[in-house]
Amino acid sequence: MDSLRAELAALAARLIVEDGLDYGSAKRKAARRLLGERVAHDLLPSNDEIEQQVREELALFHADTQPAQLQQLRLAALALMEEFAAFEPHLAGAVWNGTATALSDLHVLLFADDAKEVEIHCIDRGWDYQAGETGHYAGRGRVQCLTLQWPLGIGQTVRAHLSLYASKDLRGALLPDPQGRTPRGTLAALRRLMQQSTGGEHSDHPGQRAARQNAPR
Repeated sequence: MDSLRAELAALAARLIVEDGLDYGSAKRKAARRLLGERVAHDLLPSNDEIEQQVREELALFHADTQPAQLQQLRLAALALMEEFAAFEPHLAGAVWNGTATALSDLHVLLFADDAKEVEIHCIDRGWDYQAGETGHYAGRGRVQCLTLQWPLGIGQTVRAHLSLYASKDLRGALLPDPQGRTPRGTLAALRRLMQQSTGGEHSDHPGQRAARQNAPR
């Protein structure tokens, strides 16, 4: 990574950790702050470069607080996924990859023959939610997304985004990314991850850990 990309990645990472920005917004804000003008897309750091900087930022400046925050968010995600277990929930985002902080949201993918089934489930529980759209995980257009406030602790909630997919989309949900990492995990995978974390393993990307465990010896 050249010096400009490295500087942009470091600033974007700081904005993600300290301000809770998403990667796209952090990347654009970092570019405006450093350069004050529009920048060619190929000069901007990739999300992978920024994620590496986020991990370094967390290790250097938030090592005393971030692991507990991550564990609390994963407990909330576990309860959320158990509630929606009938819809094949898959956890994604920072809570899955281990870079979440107190400012992070929950991102869960749900799969159903009819997206209305998820809405009916929320209505039956008496939960308020906002309906919107988000990008398809494979870049194939947009899908419906429900956003609600989910219990995090006593008197606390966290924003949870439920992306609604057709059942046929389940097949590609666990395909590895270009780095060979699993970008999201099932309910069973989250349970295993949390057991490993409480056992004292380093909280790197769970897809990297799986690759190590499956590597030939």
